[in-house]
Amino acid sequence: MTRQPRRTRVVVVGAGMVGIRFAEEVARADREGRFEVLVLGEEAYEPYNRILLTELVAGRADLASLALARPDGVTVRLAARVQEIDREARTVQVDGEAIPYDHLVLATGAQARVLRVPGLDGDPGDPLPGGVFVLRSVDDARGITAAALNAKRAVVVGGGPLGVEAACGMRLRGVAVDVISFAGHLLDRDLDPEPGRLLAAAVGDLGVTFHGNAALAGVTHSDGHVDGVGLDDGRTLAADLVVLAAGAVPETALAAAAGLEVAHGIVVGDDLATTVDPAVFAIGDCAQTPSGVSGLVAPGWEQARALAQRLVHGEIGEPVPVVLAGAAMRLKAAGVSLVSMGRKASNADGARVLTMSDPYARRYVEVVLDGDELVGMTCLGAAELSSTLSVQFGRPGVVPLDPLQLLAPSAGQADAAAGSPTTMPGSTTVCRCNGVTKRDLVKAWEGGACSVDALATTTRATTGCGGCTSLVRGICDWLQTSDPDDGVSTRSARSTSGDGVSQVEVLDREPVVKGA
Repeated sequence: MTRQPRRTRVVVVGAGMVGIRFAEEVARADREGRFEVLVLGEEAYEPYNRILLTELVAGRADLASLALARPDGVTVRLAARVQEIDREARTVQVDGEAIPYDHLVLATGAQARVLRVPGLDGDPGDPLPGGVFVLRSVDDARGITAAALNAKRAVVVGGGPLGVEAACGMRLRGVAVDVISFAGHLLDRDLDPEPGRLLAAAVGDLGVTFHGNAALAGVTHSDGHVDGVGLDDGRTLAADLVVLAAGAVPETALAAAAGLEVAHGIVVGDDLATTVDPAVFAIGDCAQTPSGVSGLVAPGWEQARALAQRLVHGEIGEPVPVVLAGAAMRLKAAGVSLVSMGRKASNADGARVLTMSDPYARRYVEVVLDGDELVGMTCLGAAELSSTLSVQFGRPGVVPLDPLQLLAPSAGQADAAAGSPTTMPGSTTVCRCNGVTKRDLVKAWEGGACSVDALATTTRATTGCGGCTSLVRGICDWLQTSDPDDGVSTRSARSTSGDGVSQVEVLDREPVVKGA
C-alpha cells in the first residue's frame, strides 16, 4: 500500500480579512492538495469584513452581512488566542496546546492607537474608562451602539475616514457629535483643503461639528465614566461617549516575544519572510516591508496572493507596494457621498487639473488628467458622477475633446461613459478593492455564478468596501437580459448612435466599432 506523503502545514495567526484571504489563495493555488492550512482567530466570531464595522454603528448592516466565507479545505479555529511562538520547535501555543507548523504566517493586524493623555494614561492593555471606545472589532462596534442608546453627546478623536464614518453613524442614532483632529481639515491624507472643508460643511449639516487644528489634551471622567474631553487650547467638550479613531499601530507583541525583528511593524523582506526566520512570514497591517507599513486592505490582499504563490509554486514576484495605484477611498458615511482615487491637485505633478466647486450644495468635483487618461478624481456630493468617473479611471482615451464634459456630462454621455454595461469595455475595473474587471464578471457568470452573491463568491467583487455593489448588480441585471452570442465565451449587445449609422458590439473584450 502506497503511503501518502505528509502535507505541508501552514498555520495562520489571525482570521481577519488578510489572514482569511491568504488561506483562500493557498486553497485555490494548491490543486494537488499538498498543503494543510489552519487559521487561528482570536475573536469568537466567524471571520468578517472589518471595513464595514461603521455600518454596524450606523445600524445599516448586521453581523451576518459582514461575514466572510470560510475557504474550502481550510480549518478555522475561533476564540483561539496564540500565547507563544516556539520557533525552535516550530509550534505555537494555544491554551496549553502545542500546534506544529512548517510555515507560520502572522496576520495579526493592528490595534487602535490610544493617545496617552491624562485620563487615558493607563498601561497598554488596561481597560479604557467607561464610555471610551476604539473601533477595531465587532465587540467595539456593539459597545458603541449600546452606549449610543443613552448618550447625549459624543466626541470622536480623529478626522480620517473611520472617524467621520463613526461620527455620522452615531448621529444617525440621535447623538450630537464633535470630531476633533490635529489637521486643519477632514480626511487630510485623502483630500486637499478645499474639498476637506466642504466635507466638514456637509457633515455639519447632519449635526456633526468639526474642530480642526485641535489636539486631545485629556479625558475627564467621574465614577469611572467619561464626562468630557479637554483640548490643547483650553476648551472642554462635554461627552458621555468618546470614540478614539486616531490611527492604528501594527500588532507586534507576539512576534517580538518570539525574537523576531520588530520596528514599527514586523520586519520582513520583499519575499514577506521575517528577517531572522525563513519559516515565519508576516502580511497585512502587522507587516513592515522594505517600502513601509500599509494599513490598507488592498495591499494586504496582494501580499496574501503573492505569499500563497510563493509557498505553493515557488514563485517570487515583484515586491508589493504599500499603496496600490488606483486604490479608491470611498467614504461610507450616512448622508455623505465621497469618492477619491489617484492623484489630487496638490500632487498633480504637472498634469491638468479641472475642478467644480459648489459650496452651497456641498459639492466638489476634481479630475486630474495626464494626456488622454484620467489619473485622479475627487467627487463629493456627486454620487452618479463618481460612478461615471470611477470606471473611466486609468483607461487611456476616455478624456473627451473638451475635458470640461467630465465634470458635467450630458445624460447620454454619462450612460455611455460609465454606468451602462452595454458600452463598458471588458477591461474596465469594476471592483477596485479586488481588481475585478467586467470581463472577470462575465466569465464567472458563464461559469454558473448567476447572482450578485455568486459573483461575489467567485470573483470577490463587492467584498471590500462594497462601493461597487450597485455596478455589479447592474452588470448582473444586464447579463440576465442579454442573449449569448455565438458561444465563444462572450456576450454582446448592440447600440446605435444618434444618426442610426454606427453600431457598437460590446463583448467581454474591448468594443469593436462597426460602420463608423
